[in-house]
Amino acid sequence: MIGLGLRQVKDALNRKADDLQREFVNISERLEDLGRKILEDRGEARQELRAEQAELRERQQVLAGEINIWRERGRHVLMQSGQNALRKLLGELLALEDPLLTPAVQHALYLLDAPDDELARLGESSERSIAETPALRLIKRARIENDMRGTDPVPRRRAAVEFANRPGISQDDRHLAEIETARQDPDPLVREVADLTAIQILRFRAMRVADLEIAHAAVKQLATMENRAVLPVLIEVLEHPRTGFAQGEHGAEEQDNAKTRLVALLRLVEWHTPDAQLALQARRFDRDEHIVKAALRALELFPGEWTGPIKGQDASPGAPKGG
Repeated sequence: MIGLGLRQVKDALNRKADDLQREFVNISERLEDLGRKILEDRGEARQELRAEQAELRERQQVLAGEINIWRERGRHVLMQSGQNALRKLLGELLALEDPLLTPAVQHALYLLDAPDDELARLGESSERSIAETPALRLIKRARIENDMRGTDPVPRRRAAVEFANRPGISQDDRHLAEIETARQDPDPLVREVADLTAIQILRFRAMRVADLEIAHAAVKQLATMENRAVLPVLIEVLEHPRTGFAQGEHGAEEQDNAKTRLVALLRLVEWHTPDAQLALQARRFDRDEHIVKAALRALELFPGEWTGPIKGQDASPGAPKGG
């Protein structure tokens, strides 16, 4: 039972990080808007826009540090080697007096001191109340709902997008792990839903998560997928340079996503489709000279019309990973 209590504490800590992550994303969108206005404005308002831009960037850096702290706390909850260390950590979390966190911490402390008969009773109640996870409910829908099993792929795409856009879903590794398992399902329509959902979750991480290491890992995973639905996401990553934070020598440092865009570019060369070719042609005037050189080199190596994958992968819409 204490394990369940600690997972609840971990979930509360991750929700704190998710709330800050959403604020970070909102600021990123505002910064993009400010960047366009600064380029367009030549009057006195430009100085005010730059001041707001500097203030928001400073706030983003603070948020990045706070997000890392809450994520790290979440990881530590399940890594304590003994009861004394666990009590100390829970006490420190309780001292934060956070309204979202306090109930979960208090419950975990209660479970630490509850007698065996009380724990047994709580365990029986918990087993009866355990519900399917959101990911398993989605997969269940893919097995039984008529619209999800029809010839029209739109309901499956819509379900994938709606699932990935639910608050907190795309940042939670457990949901992604369950979806990844479903990608190996013997039912081709379940595999398709799982593929589309994994792509949308990874798209969110690639395009919106402040931690560039997480974003880079997401694009590397997208690059291993053999479903054509991944193509628009790889193109989107390539076309959108952005900044975020990654761990440096002195903690979180602002960086850009150049290496992540390069991963997307190289994978698009392998896909070798007309859309991929157009995306590379558009990068000939990219602001990153390495992207420009890579795009020009690929177009030089593969002149003429791009008509399909050059690595022989199965690119059918419902193809499972490794299919």
